[in-house]
Amino acid sequence: MAEQQERSYFFDKPENISKMLKVFYVVCALLVVADFIVHRHIYHDWENLPAFYAIYGFVGCVVLVLVAKEMRKILMRGENYYDE
Repeated sequence: MAEQQERSYFFDKPENISKMLKVFYVVCALLVVADFIVHRHIYHDWENLPAFYAIYGFVGCVVLVLVAKEMRKILMRGENYYDE
Protein backbone atom coordinates (compact mmCIF):
# COMPACT_ATOMS: atom_id res chain seq x y z
CA MET A 1 0.00 0.00 0.00
CA ALA A 2 1.10 3.51 -0.65
CA GLU A 3 2.07 5.64 2.28
CA GLN A 4 -0.53 8.15 3.32
CA GLN A 5 0.64 11.70 3.20
CA GLU A 6 -0.47 14.03 5.93
CA ARG A 7 -2.76 16.68 4.58
CA SER A 8 -1.83 20.26 5.13
CA TYR A 9 -4.74 22.58 5.77
CA PHE A 10 -4.92 26.33 5.29
CA PHE A 11 -4.99 27.21 9.00
CA ASP A 12 -2.15 24.82 9.88
CA LYS A 13 0.43 27.21 8.46
CA PRO A 14 1.43 30.13 10.71
CA GLU A 15 2.05 32.42 7.71
CA ASN A 16 -1.57 31.96 6.63
CA ILE A 17 -2.79 32.89 10.10
CA SER A 18 -0.59 35.98 9.98
CA LYS A 19 -2.05 36.95 6.59
CA MET A 20 -5.61 36.46 7.83
CA LEU A 21 -4.97 38.63 10.88
CA LYS A 22 -3.50 41.39 8.71
CA VAL A 23 -6.58 41.30 6.46
CA PHE A 24 -8.81 41.40 9.55
CA TYR A 25 -6.98 44.44 10.95
CA VAL A 26 -7.17 46.27 7.62
CA VAL A 27 -10.92 45.60 7.35
CA CYS A 28 -11.42 46.85 10.92
CA ALA A 29 -9.44 50.01 10.19
CA LEU A 30 -11.41 50.63 6.99
CA LEU A 31 -14.69 50.27 8.87
CA VAL A 32 -13.59 52.82 11.46
CA VAL A 33 -12.53 55.21 8.66
CA ALA A 34 -15.87 54.63 6.92
CA ASP A 35 -17.58 55.71 10.15
CA PHE A 36 -16.23 59.23 9.53
CA ILE A 37 -17.23 59.29 5.86
CA VAL A 38 -20.66 57.63 5.71
CA HIS A 39 -23.61 59.79 6.74
CA ARG A 40 -25.65 58.13 9.47
CA HIS A 41 -29.19 58.92 10.57
CA ILE A 42 -28.80 59.03 14.32
CA TYR A 43 -31.50 58.84 16.95
CA HIS A 44 -29.44 59.68 20.04
CA ASP A 45 -26.71 62.25 20.58
CA TRP A 46 -24.14 59.70 21.77
CA GLU A 47 -24.24 58.02 18.35
CA ASN A 48 -22.28 61.05 17.07
CA LEU A 49 -19.19 59.97 19.04
CA PRO A 50 -16.33 58.84 16.80
CA ALA A 51 -16.24 55.03 16.42
CA PHE A 52 -19.33 54.71 18.65
CA TYR A 53 -20.52 51.46 17.09
CA ALA A 54 -17.07 49.85 17.28
CA ILE A 55 -16.77 50.75 20.95
CA TYR A 56 -20.35 49.69 21.64
CA GLY A 57 -19.77 46.30 19.99
CA PHE A 58 -16.51 45.73 21.88
CA VAL A 59 -18.04 46.63 25.23
CA GLY A 60 -21.04 44.41 24.45
CA CYS A 61 -18.77 41.42 23.74
CA VAL A 62 -16.77 41.99 26.93
CA VAL A 63 -19.97 42.18 28.97
CA LEU A 64 -21.24 38.95 27.38
CA VAL A 65 -18.04 37.12 28.29
CA LEU A 66 -18.09 38.40 31.88
CA VAL A 67 -21.76 37.48 32.33
CA ALA A 68 -21.11 34.01 30.86
CA LYS A 69 -18.24 33.45 33.30
CA GLU A 70 -20.53 34.26 36.23
CA MET A 71 -23.36 32.11 34.83
CA ARG A 72 -20.92 29.20 34.57
CA LYS A 73 -20.53 29.20 38.34
CA ILE A 74 -24.28 28.75 38.73
CA LEU A 75 -25.09 26.43 35.82
CA MET A 76 -22.04 24.17 35.65
CA ARG A 77 -22.51 20.59 36.79
CA GLY A 78 -19.93 18.44 38.49
CA GLU A 79 -17.32 16.61 36.48
CA ASN A 80 -18.81 13.21 37.30
CA TYR A 81 -22.47 14.25 36.92
CA TYR A 82 -23.34 11.47 34.45
CA ASP A 83 -21.44 8.78 36.36
CA GLU A 84 -23.63 9.01 39.44
